[in-house]
Amino acid sequence: MTDGTGNRRLSDPRAMRALAHPTRLRLLGELRLRGPQTVGMLSERTGEAVGSVSYHVGKLAEHGFVTEAPELARDRRERWWRAAHATTDWDPLELLDDPERRLAGNLLRQAAMQRYVDRYQAYLESEADLDPAWVRGTTSSDTVLRLTPDELVELRDELSELGRRWRERGAAARPGAEMVTLIWQAYRGPR
Repeated sequence: MTDGTGNRRLSDPRAMRALAHPTRLRLLGELRLRGPQTVGMLSERTGEAVGSVSYHVGKLAEHGFVTEAPELARDRRERWWRAAHATTDWDPLELLDDPERRLAGNLLRQAAMQRYVDRYQAYLESEADLDPAWVRGTTSSDTVLRLTPDELVELRDELSELGRRWRERGAAARPGAEMVTLIWQAYRGPR
């Protein structure tokens, strides 16, 4: 897909390794969050050098994560980019059969987790400057559950549906609506 909708299911270890770069994860996130942008706009938003952004956007394009948006260009020199998909996922079970995919998947998951940590740290640093109405709704918690493997799959599916439902609700512009990040994890803990 090239219109920024839908999901991309990853299984190619080269694409996983390409996306595992922190700058590429951030650039793709910016395009998904804020819509099509030029390299210059992405450079301003991220603080990365224009040459670096251009290189990383090229790598994202090479692996199908972003596509050009030529209809937005004002002239032949201007290049706009958009996310090719709204979301990206992979099946961890598929990674187990192939050492190269397992390594690439682990690198991608580690990079994504670091991005989550960095974003949460930035939130904590800015929390004192927020309207208290926003701070009131903030949560960070964990719960240890006793589940079977099938129940874990059921929980994963329910959480995904919950996220999808709220993303669709949030797609419509409403007074007072701002970006809210939702992160959840579910995995069998250590014994």
